[in-house]
Amino acid sequence: MQRTELYADPKGRFLHDLVLDSCRRNSNKTALVDASNGRRLSFAEYGETVEAVARGLTAAGVKPGDVVAIFLANSWEFCTAFHGVQLAGAIPTLLNPTYREREVRYQLENSGATVLITDGGNIAGINLAGLPNLRRVYTTRQPATGTESFQELLQTRSGLYSKPEQSSDQSVAALPYSSGTTGLPKGVMLSHLNLVANIYQLLGPNGAQLSATDKILCCLPLYHIYGLNVILSPALILGATLIVTPRFSVEQMGRILVDEGVTMMPLVPPAILAICQAAEAGQFPRDHNVRWVKSGAAPLAPDLCQGYGMTEASPVTHVGFLDPALYRPDSIGQPLAQTDCRVLATSNLDTSSSPDELTEVASGQPGELVMRGPQFMLGYWKEPQATAAVLRDGWYWSGDIVTRDRDGFYRVVDRRKEMIKYK
Repeated sequence: MQRTELYADPKGRFLHDLVLDSCRRNSNKTALVDASNGRRLSFAEYGETVEAVARGLTAAGVKPGDVVAIFLANSWEFCTAFHGVQLAGAIPTLLNPTYREREVRYQLENSGATVLITDGGNIAGINLAGLPNLRRVYTTRQPATGTESFQELLQTRSGLYSKPEQSSDQSVAALPYSSGTTGLPKGVMLSHLNLVANIYQLLGPNGAQLSATDKILCCLPLYHIYGLNVILSPALILGATLIVTPRFSVEQMGRILVDEGVTMMPLVPPAILAICQAAEAGQFPRDHNVRWVKSGAAPLAPDLCQGYGMTEASPVTHVGFLDPALYRPDSIGQPLAQTDCRVLATSNLDTSSSPDELTEVASGQPGELVMRGPQFMLGYWKEPQATAAVLRDGWYWSGDIVTRDRDGFYRVVDRRKEMIKYK
């Protein structure tokens, strides 16, 4: 079975507009539950907060194309800031909340962030002086010397917010950082088209099984592209309810599972293992409403349905099937709609040629996976050489060695050495 249909046409659509449209359609429904403090936002309140963030940032001097850094754990502030920065026409860059000073300063300086939205506890002991572009720092719950209040930012009553100046396929909607396999972390420029296209690919036939009635419990970090674009935005766009928690805790998740009537959980393999062990020990509820669990970021045992992707692809390119008749052990599944794939021999490979001109390996034989589709990044931030090493003629060279069987199912078998070389 080949996936050919998208949920809708992504062309010309901006991610924040889709979220705000859903907020208007589902105004009275609960959009977000923040398990860290019990804060509940209806869709109407979520939309109002996103607009308040955009107004506040614009009044503070943020212009379209500026970079705004978000250095927060999973919280209602993170979610509304992410979409609010986009609505202001700016570019959100997302920092791991466990980063220390060296990592924080590197990303702020490399991205050229003009504003930082964080919490006082996150920047305790971190020296932010001397960053040439950073003009303002907002803190959410715990204040810090020399910062402004995020709550005051939300109180801006006057002024309009700016809109993106470029089309959706050229406007950078997010700037996550990915270390990949070589060098320092690189900013990955993902356009609004990239993000929306991947959401619509996932929500299309035989993709993700999300629905508007789902209650989704997410402990995975939202600064990571998996939590950001596979969970946060799709849930809001569909009109589902999202419960976020800043960290994984078996005990807390078991309690929330029952109290909130959770129907779906995105996880990673270590978390799945911990839950299974707790359930076997009688320390995790067995009577619940969970329909299914989605896992990412690492391989699963071969008797579970798997998928594949990377930050550069917003992030998903391949997904397995839940239908038992289409299940293939140890396979990453088939490509999402509008995702073209070629498997090229690695010996004597002329990487200066377009994949269209190169011969693919036979079915079942290993080769490098090369892909193209609307979800692939614009390039690496300020890294033209690194971009040219992986993105050529619209094709993304993954560096992963795969096989493809006669039915079109892919399996990852190895990784090329020294995927990227640049100075």
